[in-house]
Amino acid sequence: MTDDVTTIVSGIGPKMRRLRKEAGLSLAQLAEMSQVSAAAIHKIEQSGMTPTITTLLKLAGALGRPVSFFVDEEEVSSDPTAFTPSDEQRRILTSHVGIDLAGISGPYGRFLLAGARATVEAGANSGDVMLEHPGEELIYVLEGKLEFDVNGRTFTLTQGDALHFRTVQPHSWRNPGKIDAVAMWMALRPQ
Repeated sequence: MTDDVTTIVSGIGPKMRRLRKEAGLSLAQLAEMSQVSAAAIHKIEQSGMTPTITTLLKLAGALGRPVSFFVDEEEVSSDPTAFTPSDEQRRILTSHVGIDLAGISGPYGRFLLAGARATVEAGANSGDVMLEHPGEELIYVLEGKLEFDVNGRTFTLTQGDALHFRTVQPHSWRNPGKIDAVAMWMALRPQ
């Protein structure tokens, strides 16, 4: 492994532990949310095990972060301004199938707000396990239809509708339509 790769890999565990602690989650709670064993999470946090991409996707999703948060090098620049031309939107990896996220916000090292243009395939959903993580989400539908369950309440969003909620509540999403849905999806990350 090159020094750069070693540095990035060795940073995954400490970042994961810090996020879990900030969220007030025990190993068992994160294990349940991510469907990754508590023992594996402990080994990853202690840098005793390098997670597979599937495991990292599950843990990142449960902690409300894209995989890039764990593998991007820390930003050297502290410039509080980021411009993202339409042809330079980076793909955000997620553990969910059927959703494509094109990042429109600046790097994690400098900003608390993350945004993406989300294309959600017809029939796609967030999975069988309700999501819960620190932060907030704001979704504005541009095309199609999305359905959200937030703390037992169902919200159906069509073009022009928006939903804003605290993500510590159990929540899920799905596209119940017959066409892809497109939305601006914003997430506020806790400090």
